[in-house]
Amino acid sequence: MDTSIKKAVALLILAIALVALPLVTEAAGYNALTTLATRVLIYGIAAASLNFALGYGGLISFGHAAFFGIGGYTVGILYQHYSLDEPLFGFIAGTNQLLITVPVAIIVSGLFAALIGALSLRTGGVQFIMITLAFAQMLFFLFVSLKTYGGDDGLIIRRSNEFLGLNMRDRTNMYYVCLGFTVVFFALLWRIVNSRFGKVVVGLRQSERRMAAIGLSAYRYKLVAFILSGMGCGLAGALMANFLRFASPDMLHWTRSGELMIMVVLGGVGTLFGPFIGAAVYTVLETTFASWTENWQLGLGFILLLVVLYTNGGVQALIGRVSGRRQ
Repeated sequence: MDTSIKKAVALLILAIALVALPLVTEAAGYNALTTLATRVLIYGIAAASLNFALGYGGLISFGHAAFFGIGGYTVGILYQHYSLDEPLFGFIAGTNQLLITVPVAIIVSGLFAALIGALSLRTGGVQFIMITLAFAQMLFFLFVSLKTYGGDDGLIIRRSNEFLGLNMRDRTNMYYVCLGFTVVFFALLWRIVNSRFGKVVVGLRQSERRMAAIGLSAYRYKLVAFILSGMGCGLAGALMANFLRFASPDMLHWTRSGELMIMVVLGGVGTLFGPFIGAAVYTVLETTFASWTENWQLGLGFILLLVVLYTNGGVQALIGRVSGRRQ
């Protein structure tokens, strides 16, 4: 069977499985799996966004949790000002409409990514890693100090944003909304990766000197890639805030960036599906091990070590080799 046909069949099976998942879990009496799947979709968006900068652009960022948290807080702050009927800064009206809060969260995250990227990308290597980490921690402590928005306790969102008249407190509706955003996000990501811009970003990772020799501005392309990556994390943060009905400074902590990076490594760096696979593996392992012991990080670390040492490309590469041998 032709490779393209195999991929089309695999995508069709995956699409059917994702659409049918809530119906199957409800019929089987495992409704909690729908909630787990929703978390996987949201973290998959965040991990894939980081992977665009890390896996395709070679930008090792420990600050992407900042954009994840900014997306969540944008939703929470807009909702708080809507519920209190107090305009933000005296002229920006609050809102509880998902089709408004999510685009605003993406834009605000993109603006912060532009600012952080414009400064961080003037460096490279370890300096770039440390500067992105420093910016994320600065924003973390900023939101901890904002007592108006809950401070260290976080910001409660009493009701999820309204969307097309759906009951967003229903876990199945929330799952399908997140699935819809994931499909659109993945389609856009696929288009960007396979565009001329995406090829340039990959080329810069491989040899920045060669790309500069043919007249391409490395700084400009890296900055745009960093901004797009931050906007994707902002989308994930906005969805997570609606899903949890809560935004907290923990969303911006550097450990969240570490978790996203682990998801990318688990699934496969520089691949399209890898981050989503990594998000699923990480979330399932965390949930399973945490139910057994409070030291669940030890077991997860051991599995991560095995993946890095023996899979040669993450879980996606492992699946590809196993399926190839079966054929």
